[in-house]
Amino acid sequence: MKKTILILVLIMVVIIIGIFSFIKFNPPLVSGTIASSGDLTFVVISIGNKGFSHVKINDVLVNNNEEPQDKKIQLSNPLKGFIVADDFDGEAREYGITNIKDVLIEPNTSPSSQLDKVNNGTATEDDKSYGLSVIHNKEINMVTINYRYLGLSFENRVPINQ
Repeated sequence: MKKTILILVLIMVVIIIGIFSFIKFNPPLVSGTIASSGDLTFVVISIGNKGFSHVKINDVLVNNNEEPQDKKIQLSNPLKGFIVADDFDGEAREYGITNIKDVLIEPNTSPSSQLDKVNNGTATEDDKSYGLSVIHNKEINMVTINYRYLGLSFENRVPINQ
């Protein structure tokens, strides 16, 4: 009886380690299209979640771990898209500008799957698209996104190429 329990416990430990290893090597937050101003002081990165649970962004940094001037999430849909703006007032408000801390990125929202829906003609206004908007006082060449998924911390570094 003790041997059977020990074997079951070992099997469970191996399964749990396997699941967490899979998640660590296949992080859920993915990025897609990047749009920017000509001087690269503001960028919008299409992001989404290819996982099966919500993603929570904890922080966004630029370049060499600098705090950007401002950062927000655009809550949109694949039919509307995103706006590249140098502030979050005026027309930008129509694109669901929201504080990062107030957003959970839903599963199955990867930018590539959203693009497939648009190309297939199956995209709707109910589909969710997320755009990470970052404004900085100098050129942005790297955006680092720190986030949590299933209790694990991740970092996604997105290079901004000219």
